[in-house]
Amino acid sequence: MQLILASASPRRRELLTQAGFTYRIHPAHIPEDPRPDEDPIAYVCRLAREKAEAVYGQLVAAEPGIVVLGADTTVTVDGEILGKPESAEDAARMLRILSGRTHRVITGVSLVSSVRTETAAEVTAVQFLSLSDAEIQDYIATGEPMDKAGAYAIQGYAARWIPRIDGCYFNVVGLPISLVATMLEASGLNLP
Repeated sequence: MQLILASASPRRRELLTQAGFTYRIHPAHIPEDPRPDEDPIAYVCRLAREKAEAVYGQLVAAEPGIVVLGADTTVTVDGEILGKPESAEDAARMLRILSGRTHRVITGVSLVSSVRTETAAEVTAVQFLSLSDAEIQDYIATGEPMDKAGAYAIQGYAARWIPRIDGCYFNVVGLPISLVATMLEASGLNLP
């Protein structure tokens, strides 16, 4: 069996490689808009499943033994979903919301194979220090926030503002590796 990652995320690639998985990349291209009143956990689980199912559907005829891994990460505060910022102004808005508060990072993970489809979510609480407007503007100027859910990267410059997390660090980076490994093992899909 071959593991296919239905994502173009460099962070997800790095985490899978670091954990010793052998895989191939085939990004999914699906709409990522939340549905009205959609719960953040339901939202990321739906997107992870839709990504994995889309790629599985594209490849299964030629490669019947594949296992497709889909994932989606979001940041949420008070039930509001903070996806990737659409502009520098949107990034600043998100960072002001996160400033001085604890938020949740949620990653939905889905595995699709000929045997089954399994979807789960990992939730990590992340505490942020208070940020000044100057810190926010300087951070946005680095470009780092622009392709990240919640407009920050815990493994990057923003690490200086995160004194504490409760949960899986790798989830905040973009892929809860332990959850993925557990799901693969529970499915009997022991991939290298």
